Amino acid sequence: MELSLATRTVAEHTVLEVGGEVDVYTAPRLRERLVELVDAGARNVIVDLAGVDFLDSTGLGVLVGAMKRLRVANGTFGLVCSKEPLLKIFRITALDQVFPIYPSIEAATGDGDGSGLTS
Repeated sequence: MELSLATRTVAEHTVLEVGGEVDVYTAPRLRERLVELVDAGARNVIVDLAGVDFLDSTGLGVLVGAMKRLRVANGTFGLVCSKEPLLKIFRITALDQVFPIYPSIEAATGDGDGSGLTS
């Protein structure tokens, strides 16, 4: 399956909308795009996983790497995810304790109630 990447700005946050499958074959494209965003000056990055159907350990590694890169740049990193199969992956790997995970773009950008979805 193909990977789709689209970027937009919401309330001073750079939102990367990801669609398709994030696996060993497509994760390098995701990594490249995240590096490009940070190198271009993005400091508040949200990755929207609403369109992701599959996420493997390579994809998780890319997300961890992006978060580390943004921390070094004094930035913020969050995920938008409400799909139970993906949330289960974050819980099993304990990455739900590492990433701020929000149910919507509005919550992630502070336009909503701001509550993280980590359970």
